[in-house]
Amino acid sequence: MMALNISYQKEDQLAGALHALGVNFVLGGKGEGGSFLTKPNLLIAALTQSSEARLRLSLIPLFLERPEYAAYVRETAKHLAPTAQLTLQCYYTAAVLLAQKYPQLNIALSNYFVDTLNLSPVNDPDENLRTLAKRHKALSGSHVNWLATYRHAERVWRKGKVK
Repeated sequence: MMALNISYQKEDQLAGALHALGVNFVLGGKGEGGSFLTKPNLLIAALTQSSEARLRLSLIPLFLERPEYAAYVRETAKHLAPTAQLTLQCYYTAAVLLAQKYPQLNIALSNYFVDTLNLSPVNDPDENLRTLAKRHKALSGSHVNWLATYRHAERVWRKGKVK
């Protein structure tokens, strides 16, 4: 029972850190974010490795709301297990593509993983998202509808952001 409580506390801290940073993507987490607020690389790694899909997916709005966190992405990715590394690379790239879709918001994110993921971007962010989703599916071996996953993150994030 203790392990479940510790896990819950960590997940609640992650949600709290997101709320403190203005990323209102997940419910809960009204408490403090703990050390996650002072160590962006730790927050990124913990979200990427979370057992909760909603927290992993919150990486997309995190980068859109806090583009300065992009500075920690490449170094953090180097220290993750391959599955978590792929998650971070694909979710970060989805954030990059969504930022390109909404140029009026002036979100500057560098496309760090285009070569790693073997992507050939075109001038259409929606087409690039579709291509990323196919690549994510192929690399992960998962039957998840990644495009719908990215779109869900986009819809929730956009509430209140794009008029």
